[in-house]
Amino acid sequence: MVVDDQLMVRAGIAAIVDAEPDLSVVGEAADGAAALEVAGRVRPDVVLMDIRMPGMDGLTATARLTARPQPPRVLVLTTFHQDAYVFEAMRAGASGFVLKDTEPADLLAAIRVVAGGEAMLSPAVTRRLIDAFAGGGITATVPDDARLAGLTPREREVLVSIARGLSNAEIGAALGITTGTVKAHVNALLTKLGVRDRVQATIAAYDLGLVRPGATP
Repeated sequence: MVVDDQLMVRAGIAAIVDAEPDLSVVGEAADGAAALEVAGRVRPDVVLMDIRMPGMDGLTATARLTARPQPPRVLVLTTFHQDAYVFEAMRAGASGFVLKDTEPADLLAAIRVVAGGEAMLSPAVTRRLIDAFAGGGITATVPDDARLAGLTPREREVLVSIARGLSNAEIGAALGITTGTVKAHVNALLTKLGVRDRVQATIAAYDLGLVRPGATP
């Protein structure tokens, strides 16, 4: 589903997505309020969400969408390459953040990554996210030591790899396990830590001292 107040942007994205055999646009909306209504009807797997729109903005709509039972994955799409938008989008529950001038192939790749249950952040965005957290610019709900103690040694290894920005396939290759096994470990550690996704898991890993800003985990 594509949410943007500019018709030409929606049409362009729809043309790119619908040209793919495994992807299709099931709905469109021009503002956040309409997005909530349309999403309730068409039940998209992924929502491409603009941030700045008249009426209800994309951040508010994202927060409300991700609070629903079995929510869609939200990929924030914007021309505004500013840290504040990245951080607010992550707080609101977005699974990824891409710029509108992203190449079509990269946009399609981002959609597939997010649809597969992973977070989509460029290395530069991830670096700024971590740096801002380390500098006190981001606050997070920190799991207590008991939850951390509940992780198995392998789950800790996977958590550190997530904090390094590795994909499931890369984690599997590094640890010598299958991607399916990695996914199982990721789901288990997210549950044990009480965090929503890989972005929050990354913040938790830094906050708990498993990895440190500026150092190779």
